[in-house]
Amino acid sequence: MKTLRLALAQINTTVGDIEGNTKRIIQLINEATDRGAEIVAFPELAVTGYPPEDLLLKPQFIEDNLHAIREIKNTVKDIVVVVGAVDKDSDIYNAAFVMNNSRVVDVYHKMFLPNYSVFDEMRYFQKGNAPKIYKASDTVFGVNICEDIWYPDGPARTQALCGAELIININASPYHLGKPAFRERMLATRASDNLVIVAYLNAVGGQDELVFDGHSLVLDQKGNVIYRGKQFEEELIILDLDLDAVFMSRLHDPRRRQEVFYIGEEDCQRIIVHERGKSGKKELIKPSKPERPLSEEEEIYNALVLGTRDYVRKNGFNHVLIGLSGGIDSSLVATIAVDALGQEMVQGVFMPSEFTSDESREDAYQLVKNLGIKVFEIPITEVFHQYLEALKEIFKDTEPGVAEENIQARIRGNLLMAISNKFGWLVLTTGNKSEMSVGYATLYGDMAGGFAVIKDVPKTMVYRLAEWRNKKAGFSLIPERVLWKEPSAELKPDQKDTDTLPPYEVLDPILKAYVEEDRSFDEIINLGCEIECSKRVIRMIDRSEYKRRQAPPGIKITPRAFGRDRRFPITNRYRSY
Repeated sequence: MKTLRLALAQINTTVGDIEGNTKRIIQLINEATDRGAEIVAFPELAVTGYPPEDLLLKPQFIEDNLHAIREIKNTVKDIVVVVGAVDKDSDIYNAAFVMNNSRVVDVYHKMFLPNYSVFDEMRYFQKGNAPKIYKASDTVFGVNICEDIWYPDGPARTQALCGAELIININASPYHLGKPAFRERMLATRASDNLVIVAYLNAVGGQDELVFDGHSLVLDQKGNVIYRGKQFEEELIILDLDLDAVFMSRLHDPRRRQEVFYIGEEDCQRIIVHERGKSGKKELIKPSKPERPLSEEEEIYNALVLGTRDYVRKNGFNHVLIGLSGGIDSSLVATIAVDALGQEMVQGVFMPSEFTSDESREDAYQLVKNLGIKVFEIPITEVFHQYLEALKEIFKDTEPGVAEENIQARIRGNLLMAISNKFGWLVLTTGNKSEMSVGYATLYGDMAGGFAVIKDVPKTMVYRLAEWRNKKAGFSLIPERVLWKEPSAELKPDQKDTDTLPPYEVLDPILKAYVEEDRSFDEIINLGCEIECSKRVIRMIDRSEYKRRQAPPGIKITPRAFGRDRRFPITNRYRSY
């Protein structure tokens, strides 16, 4: 039986920490070697971290990355190593370095460079033009990078037709809801269409707005999942692959013979890695049952926890600060923060005004007790009236309105930032995607902070996440009343969110259609919001771009997030209706 022991290092790297990333790579090369792996692969741009963005415009950064490659190479002995890094000749490339026995055997250059959504690879890299296959002992395998596998006629097809039994695809593929399942369907098609084993290795970890979910996959030549890696966790995957099964499948499928006929020698660059025989028999590692896919709520929640943990820790903070209102958004953010960092790193601040209800106070303090965190209480009523006194002459002969409401939010933001400034704690803001979409947030008020945990989470999903977390806890970790009481900013008497907005179960489908799917106005009015309501929502979205540009970064969990994903001009007279 012809087998190959493959290791996939699903690791969490940090952008720019070339030294730290290199140490981790070397550590796992040694571990994979000790466990008898014949090939070990690391994610896309594992040496530099992904995405390095304009660090790639610094020649010293590129040279430091190449120095790390030389350092890694010198540690490689009787194992084939595939590691993602930047290559350089007259230009730079997103590359996979193939190493063995203290030498770089070859360098593969990524052929398809994504330049959409959150990706800007054409800004930095030259594309490659040569799919290659490698022979190590009696194993023939191909290597390609991320986007390369998404194209049916891409390098994976050529590599398989040229004889590759295994395709190793290294990735830094960011998460959004629905993407893991979509990837799996695509990879099953690539594997079965090409009668080849596909080993899809993805990075894991948070990087600014992005979260990489891991969820590496190994699929056999029929498209069946052999191994499904953990989501949102590091893992060194080691398993034995049955290469005889690939040969048998190809014997029984005449389609491939017809296509191979049209592949010329110039299409098949074969590189010998080594030709030594394999060592004696070893006990086969049978793959465990593939990890079950997570539910939507669990998947999103874990993404938010990982994104928060990595943003805080990778940026050197030792504490986070959250303004607690007794509402659903701040309750969820505080719970995520505790799950991400531990209760000792989370500090709450309760800042009641004359409009704060007794229920909000009770719910905020019940949450504090349930989470086991500390809280400061700073009443703002006196400060608010001092503001009104200072503005009395300017505001005379006008009716109280939004300006007075927003003063309260800005007092709270100012207090949070003062504490942050004094102690070096990171303020986590609590606004959700529904509010940020329509500008139902106060610039320099509740938008003040360093990281927006649920910035890309629609309000209806906020409730689903809170309910899921309570179910997981086995009790009302987030107080039950928080989940059913009517949302309110509590900036004036008897205020409700529905005074300004449609109900969230009506609003969220409109936002998804307009923001994420670019639906037409005619399509949107069929979603349950009448014409004037839809026009008002769209106006609010368009007019709030200037606010969103000034918001802190937050974790992307939908297919199209505000910021680096959806980029609209602030000065813009186009209307959709």
